[in-house]
Amino acid sequence: MTELSGSHILVVGATGVLGAELSRQLAAQGARLMLSGRSGTKLAGLAEELGDAVVGTVAADLSRPSGPADIAAAVYGRELDGVVFAAGVVAFGPAMEVDDDTLDELVLVNLLGYMRLMREVGPRLGKDSFVVQISAVVAESPTAGMAAYSATKAGLSAYGKALTLELRRQGVRVLDVRPPHTETGLATRPIAGEAPKLPRGKDPVAVAGRIVTAIRDGERDLPSSSF
Repeated sequence: MTELSGSHILVVGATGVLGAELSRQLAAQGARLMLSGRSGTKLAGLAEELGDAVVGTVAADLSRPSGPADIAAAVYGRELDGVVFAAGVVAFGPAMEVDDDTLDELVLVNLLGYMRLMREVGPRLGKDSFVVQISAVVAESPTAGMAAYSATKAGLSAYGKALTLELRRQGVRVLDVRPPHTETGLATRPIAGEAPKLPRGKDPVAVAGRIVTAIRDGERDLPSSSF
């Protein structure tokens, strides 16, 4: 069991629908949160909502090389018991038609930014701490019309598997989460292309609740079938 009350957790992507809901539920468990997202305005609103549970905020853009370092600098010197990576962007369209700008942003935000962040904050995580990385069902079942997005999420899961082995001696647990389509609104805000007709997705409140349960219970893998 992982005790969340009094723990200090960094939530990256906190201004997204799932990231914000995870922040709310972690705060309800007594966690102290450092929140990060692209929008300083949205971060301020979430921090006001969560009150004393928030120990700080940092606006940072993972698509910029300085973004992960800005986040790491904000938590420097603070005790850190967990990291939740819930940032991400999506794009749609045939693999042969995705332009360079779209490919760059997908890789930078969904994968490379996380890798840079973990390089900075991973060594600061102590025994019995945890890392939660939000991947997606497409990591398990790459999807036509979403090839580049699927590749970034599969890469995220692969990185997490290797990270698990490297951080084991440090006493850090890595939880790879691959939820099915969830009603976060992300599909309505692609950086390129247009979403196909999608079935009704999972409730983000329920998805966040399942993730928080997995954190508490010491789970290491949450495939799409777990939701």
